[in-house]
Amino acid sequence: MALTELDPNTALLVIDLQKGVAAAPLVDPIDGVVERAAALIREFRARRLPVALVNVAGVSPGRTEQVRRLPAEMPADFTDFLPALDRQPGDIVVTKRTWGAFASTDLEARLRATGVTQVVVIGVATGTGVESTARQAYEAGFNVTLAIDAMTDTRADAHAYSIDHVFPRLGETGTAQEVIDLLARRNA
Repeated sequence: MALTELDPNTALLVIDLQKGVAAAPLVDPIDGVVERAAALIREFRARRLPVALVNVAGVSPGRTEQVRRLPAEMPADFTDFLPALDRQPGDIVVTKRTWGAFASTDLEARLRATGVTQVVVIGVATGTGVESTARQAYEAGFNVTLAIDAMTDTRADAHAYSIDHVFPRLGETGTAQEVIDLLARRNA
C-alpha cells in the first residue's frame, strides 16, 4: 500500500452503497465501510471535489453459469443510497445495470467535463462493482486510487484477491484516512 499523491481534480466514486446491496451478507461489517465512505465524501465535498454516487438497478443481459446476486424484482427502495452518504444536489448520480460504473453510462463524459484526471474508488462489492469500475477508469486513462478499507464484498476470496493482486496493477491502494491525509496536505 503506497499512496503518493492526488491530482488537483480528483473525483470520489462511491459504488453501490445502497439499501438493497447493504442488506447482503458482507465480509466486513457495512457500518465501518459506510463510516469511512461518509468521511471521504465529507472531505471531497469540503474541497469542492466531485463526488459520484453510483447505484445498481439491474444486470447485464446474457447467460451466466452462476446465479446472479441481484433479485429479479427489486424492492422499491433497493436503489436508494444509504442515508449516511447524505446525497447532495451537486453530486454526480449514476445508475448502472452492469458491474462497472463506466460501461453504458455517461460517467466518463461527466467526469471529463469537469476536468477530472484521477478517481478514488470505494464501495461494494470489491471483486465486482469496485474492481470493474477501477478497471474501466484505468482503461479510460484516469489515475486510480482505491481506499481498501472503504469497500467490502460478499466473498472473502474475491475481496482479498482484488486487493492483493488486481488493484496494485490498476493504481495505488491505501486507507480512507490516507486519502484524507493527502487531501489535507495538498491544501496545507
